[in-house]
Amino acid sequence: MIKQFRLFLTACALLPLAHCLHISHAASTDASPSKRPNVIVILADDIGAHELGVYGHPIHQTPNLDTLAQEGIYFTTGYTNPICHPTRFAIMTGQYPHNNGVYHFPNRPGGPPVANEGADDITNHTTFGQIFQNAGYATAHAGKWQLSGEHPTLIHEAGFDDYMMWAYKHNLPTGAKHSGMWENNAGKTARFWHPSIVSNGRHIPTTAESYGPDMFVDFIVDFMADHKEEPFFVYYPMAFTHSPFWPTPDQNPSLAEKPRNSKQNWQANVEYMDKCIGRIVRGLEELGLRENTLIIFVGDNGTGGNGKGQSTEMGARVPFIASGPSIVKPQGESMELVDITDVLPTICEVARIELPEDLHIDGVSFAPYFRGKTNSLREWVYAPLGTQRVLRTKRWLLENNSPGSFGQLYDCGNSRDGTGYEDVTNSKNPEVLAAKKQLEKILADKPVPSVLHDELERTNQKSKKSKQKTA
Repeated sequence: MIKQFRLFLTACALLPLAHCLHISHAASTDASPSKRPNVIVILADDIGAHELGVYGHPIHQTPNLDTLAQEGIYFTTGYTNPICHPTRFAIMTGQYPHNNGVYHFPNRPGGPPVANEGADDITNHTTFGQIFQNAGYATAHAGKWQLSGEHPTLIHEAGFDDYMMWAYKHNLPTGAKHSGMWENNAGKTARFWHPSIVSNGRHIPTTAESYGPDMFVDFIVDFMADHKEEPFFVYYPMAFTHSPFWPTPDQNPSLAEKPRNSKQNWQANVEYMDKCIGRIVRGLEELGLRENTLIIFVGDNGTGGNGKGQSTEMGARVPFIASGPSIVKPQGESMELVDITDVLPTICEVARIELPEDLHIDGVSFAPYFRGKTNSLREWVYAPLGTQRVLRTKRWLLENNSPGSFGQLYDCGNSRDGTGYEDVTNSKNPEVLAAKKQLEKILADKPVPSVLHDELERTNQKSKKSKQKTA
């Protein structure tokens, strides 16, 4: 009963948004709904830009992503939050943490004090799923959800008509039990071989031959086929390439080998991730939908063990690719700056959806680049994590900035991949001092929690819980 009432309130809250979006769309185009472009947003897990062939990796074979990048556009300097939880909020809301309230995982430095309450409840935000849904798009989610909330209704509430997700034990429907493989010594349900899967609130039985990433792609291709006569929006936060690094089907592992975690499988995981992208592209081609579909591929943070969780460029710089034959002019590499908050306004511009005037968006649409625009749309990109920040202009890089420390400043010259950067943190050169002032000005209205404030907030929350228990 409580859940039904919550859904009623959510629906009521979205009515004005739906009305606004309907009017805005009608005013922005005379095209029929069937001619509006499809949009697929893919969020890879734990992969920095340098892991793909097109970004210069000497060994990894990623032909499908390389082709999307070369026949579309890929950004040398694309930033996101250095860890996934705030990234998932930023991509879905188009907002930085100082506006959406999620700087980190709950109960980590700078993160929300309580999980699934207030800012940490995704249903308290306007998401790109809701925006596209209310603009008349069929919407779907597939893959790794990993946001707090109550299932099976949460993903529907966030704006997705259909979904298939990797489900933790607490995500399973009442009475359902996972009988498949486990990660971390039986502590977590498997996402790869013999995975734990829930689709639209229903537990999906799997076997030792079932492979989670293949199931997600099958779901997406089926969804596209079911909705080929209408515009659709797909959000695909991948299971790849997060640990554990289990062997892929291309390695033909035995039953005993399937759940063995080994870094030796890293390359195979990266390459099978690419293979999954290729299957989606081929699915679009077979349905005759490739020309009118925008694909955006981006990482959620730097590579695990090599950047992830660090307030540095290695933590924030991810692959950032856009492709759509009739939407994106072939350009290949772009030296312009983009960050994760730009995804929402970009896909809305492509879909000709005008955002409500009262919805604050931090991101900047980079759709003009798709048409060959050469003027810069951004002078900087920003990547906060907890109590620290990373800030980048085309020349200057500021890492590990916090309320109590300026951090480290680098003069990058024309380099974008970490090579040739010069540490100028302590330089008195007038040009460096001017750069510091410029960066401080940019950060002035982008606060992050201080450690002291964060600890005080946690103390207050614990005190409130203690009083509630004794009341």
